[in-house]
Amino acid sequence: MTAGTKAFGDRLASAFVEFGRLCVGIDPHPHLLQEWGLDESGAGTREFGLRVVDAVVGHAGIVKPQIAFFERYGAAGYAALEDVLAAARAAGVLVIADAKRGDIGTSVEAYGQAWLTPGSPLEADAMTISAFQGVGSIAAPMELAESAGKGLFVLAATSNPEAESIQRAVVPVENASGQTVSRAIIDGVKAFNEAQAAHPLGSIGVVLGATLDLARFGIDTASPAGVNPPPVLAPGFGHQGAKLSDARSIFGSYAPATIVSESRAILSAGPDRVAQVIRDRAEQVRAEMGSQIG
Repeated sequence: MTAGTKAFGDRLASAFVEFGRLCVGIDPHPHLLQEWGLDESGAGTREFGLRVVDAVVGHAGIVKPQIAFFERYGAAGYAALEDVLAAARAAGVLVIADAKRGDIGTSVEAYGQAWLTPGSPLEADAMTISAFQGVGSIAAPMELAESAGKGLFVLAATSNPEAESIQRAVVPVENASGQTVSRAIIDGVKAFNEAQAAHPLGSIGVVLGATLDLARFGIDTASPAGVNPPPVLAPGFGHQGAKLSDARSIFGSYAPATIVSESRAILSAGPDRVAQVIRDRAEQVRAEMGSQIG
């Protein structure tokens, strides 16, 4: 990491202390644009995103733009996204770009450069990424994230039911009984984080759905999280049905590093009430989950 660069894990820990663990999704679904009185267009998504950022400031410390809902408008959508990303980062809000990119070699390296390079038009603080081709396939983005003070959230156990058979599949391990794909991804992330200098949280995190029984995916939530524990991006609260009161039992030893991600349940409040809903939900998350890492 270059001199003067603050690690993503440090910045995330600071956001937890100041604002708690709520992450507000910026998901301009067509029906939400209509409900907010906005056009289904690049201009509409820009206005929607900027309004959500304004509503978040002072109440929550993390936002997660869903890239697909901007990408559907082509160049106009990406222009809107650049403005939303810039506004959030200028306001001091951590931005997780929910891009879910994944590939091998120079292709995945380029994805990392697009989203994690300081000064890039699409610069975010972290991005979601797929490693179902093996954790080794994302070595370049992991190294870039660590060196640039950025973060990654690697898909490990997602809540969509069609993914379960792949994520629970057992990966052969030499001289061992094997482990699930989900567990192999988490172990790979942990190994990378543990090789870095000590921080409250690692730069590389994982995505674990809050609606899942993680034990079914071979994920041990009872053992200590270890050095530089991976932050957990946990979708599934709110609209998808996971209960905040169950968060500690769901994530166990990972709970102190867990980000509570919600979008539609908050955004459906509409433009006039969304700031109040964010403030109330952030307070609920803080009361239930606390703000300290340890």
